[in-house]
Amino acid sequence: MSFGTEQGAVTAGTEAAARVADVLLMFTDGPATIGVTEIARRLGLSKAVVHRILQSLADRSFVATDPVTREYRLGPAAVALGTRVLRDLDLRRAARPVLRRLRDTTGETTTLSEAANLGRVYLDQFESPQEIKMTVELGRRHPLHAGASGRAILAFLPREVIEQVIGSGLPTLTPTTIQSASRLRCELALVRERGYATSRGERQHGAGSVAAPVFGLEGDVVGAISVCGPVSRFDAATVARYVPLVIAAAQEVSRALGWAGKGPSASRD
Repeated sequence: MSFGTEQGAVTAGTEAAARVADVLLMFTDGPATIGVTEIARRLGLSKAVVHRILQSLADRSFVATDPVTREYRLGPAAVALGTRVLRDLDLRRAARPVLRRLRDTTGETTTLSEAANLGRVYLDQFESPQEIKMTVELGRRHPLHAGASGRAILAFLPREVIEQVIGSGLPTLTPTTIQSASRLRCELALVRERGYATSRGERQHGAGSVAAPVFGLEGDVVGAISVCGPVSRFDAATVARYVPLVIAAAQEVSRALGWAGKGPSASRD
C-alpha cells in the first residue's frame, strides 16, 4: 500500500468512527427511542448509512430495537459502559457521601449535576424518604438556563460560553422558564453574587430546588449540588434554611476535587 492510499484509508476510518460516535450521541438527548429517518435527517447522512451503523451497534448490543415502534434505544452494552463511567468518575465519587448526608439532613432528594456540552446531566441522586418527592433521570442532558442546578453552573462559566448558551436559544420548558436574555443575565449576576441559585417550577412543573456550584482543581465550575422537592415544601423560610447547607455541601465536594479557593472564581471575561 502506498503512503497516499494508506493515509486515505486512515482518513476514511476516522470519518466512519466519527459517524458511529455521532449516531450514539443522538441517544443522550431527547426521546428514549429514535428512528433511522430522524437520525439521518439530524446528522445529514443517508438512511442507508445510518441503518448500517445501527445494525452494527445492535450486533454488539450498544442499541436495541423497540419491538412496538421499530425505533432504536440504547442497549445493555451502552448501559454497562455508562455504569462503569459513573462508578469511576471522580466527581461522582467525591459527592456521594456528601449527597447522602445532605439528603438525611433535609429529608429531600439531593442531586449532583455535571456540566456537559453547553448543558448539564444528572450524575447521581439520593432520593427523599418521603412518599411525595422529586426524582431525576440520570444521564439525560438538560439546558443550563432552566432550573437552579443549570444556572448554578452557567453563572460561573466564562462570559463567552454564557453568551454562546444565550445565543443558541432559551427553550421554554414550563410557563415559568426564563425566556428573556436580559433577565437571564441579571439572574446569573445574582447567582454569582450569592453563590447559589433557586428555582420554582422552571425546568419541571411543581419542582422547587436550591443549588450551588462545584469547582474543580483549576477553579473551573464542573457541576452543581442541589436539594429538590415539591414546590409546596420550598417556601421562603425552608429555602433560607437549605441555602447554607447546599453551599457547604458544594464547597466540600469542591475541596475533595482539589479546589482551594475562598469563593467562586470563574466569572471570567
